[in-house]
Amino acid sequence: MTEGFNADVLDVLCPMNLTLDAQGIITHAGPTTQKLRPDVSLVGRSFLEAFRVMRPRGITTLAQLWESRHIKLHLEMRGTPPARLKGVLVSDGQGAAIVNLSFGISILDGVRDYALTNADFAATDLAIEMLYLVEAKSAAMEASRKLNLRLQGAKTVAEEQAYTDTLTGLRNRRALDQVLEGLLAANAGFAVMHIDLDYFKAVNDKLGHAAGDHVLQVVAGAMLEETRATDTVARVGGDEFTVLLPNVGDIDVLSRVGRRIIERIEVPIPFNGQICEISASIGTVWIQSSSSLNRERVMEDADIALYASKNEGRACQTFYTPELRNTANSAGPPKGRGGKKA
Repeated sequence: MTEGFNADVLDVLCPMNLTLDAQGIITHAGPTTQKLRPDVSLVGRSFLEAFRVMRPRGITTLAQLWESRHIKLHLEMRGTPPARLKGVLVSDGQGAAIVNLSFGISILDGVRDYALTNADFAATDLAIEMLYLVEAKSAAMEASRKLNLRLQGAKTVAEEQAYTDTLTGLRNRRALDQVLEGLLAANAGFAVMHIDLDYFKAVNDKLGHAAGDHVLQVVAGAMLEETRATDTVARVGGDEFTVLLPNVGDIDVLSRVGRRIIERIEVPIPFNGQICEISASIGTVWIQSSSSLNRERVMEDADIALYASKNEGRACQTFYTPELRNTANSAGPPKGRGGKKA
């Protein structure tokens, strides 16, 4: 130990210290400094062999190192992993020197890479307080992130529930209105099928509401299977459904879709040893340009076409035409609508 420096005092006040003799040989390494290279003794090595001076640039000799005393040095401790450190060299005036080291803003990396604890720093070193603050901030940010994820998940679930019919899992009227408004705003071509189940009331009256709920679920599944993933199938009333079909370029496509839906719904549905038999009436509006229409008018036209199917004898599809509106105005509601469902 070079005369004038007390190792025990240095190790308490600045545990990341080095002492050098006049030849630049390390004569003592503080406990934290040595912990950075536990498998290699720093004592006895040349400072410039153990460390590379990054800044000021060009320091490669002992004379240049002595000239840099009292200024901040940017150092790299050689070895694996390379430790980036800050240091200040102070001479005792008799040829010996102390180098006080720190991690600077790399303190977090240093603590992680070398498993340092608060015992490895001076009691007055603010690095410990900074570590606590960083850890507290990290914990708070992680807690906030998890809370935001939970809130976002809850919001997504709530929004999904708000647009979903709980019995069938189809879209509800609110969702239908939103999609329809979007199609109208885009002046897109699309079709609307308004579907009403025939003889559904008889199922409820004869077999009970549990049977009716089962029938509605089976019907919902059939409609999904007979339409495209891009179509919107919604339950808009007790036994009323609406299908929005975007990008329909041929009325024959709508005829085939409607026929398939009617045929599927006419298939008898078993329930608790009983058979439920229903059919479906469909009113369809094919819109090739929606610039002059609004949602209420579109749904009214589809409903008028549905009235015509009901009056025609049910289990059929009717396409809206302006003439149907005049007929509907003079004839009134069809049998089974405007009162009890048939």
